[in-house]
Amino acid sequence: MTFQFTLEEFEQLVGQALDQLPEFFKEKLQNVEVVVADWPSEAELAAVGLKPGQLLFGLYQGIPLTRRTSHYGLVLPDKITIYRLPIEQVCRTPEQIIRQVQRTVKHELAHHFGISDDRLRELGAY
Repeated sequence: MTFQFTLEEFEQLVGQALDQLPEFFKEKLQNVEVVVADWPSEAELAAVGLKPGQLLFGLYQGIPLTRRTSHYGLVLPDKITIYRLPIEQVCRTPEQIIRQVQRTVKHELAHHFGISDDRLRELGAY
């Protein structure tokens, strides 16, 4: 049996993960919105090469800071989505959920800063 937070409690966990970032990173966040959803859509899964039924904890959609040019402007914010139910599906305790939320938020923010999955693996991030 898995533990579940309410949507509001889960959103607070995501907010806490953002609040706990070092000031250096918080100051560098530019035009990015972080939201919570229950599940990714089929289109979101397909965008990252996953099939329906496969788990996705978070998704970054946007233009990384490293790819923004002087022509970047008047655009909608980048979007980071943290998916509540996949995280809760694999975590057994509230503490595991909290750790996974923190890890997922940091992972998706790394993409905002232009760090790829391959580079995160090289750095030992996961």
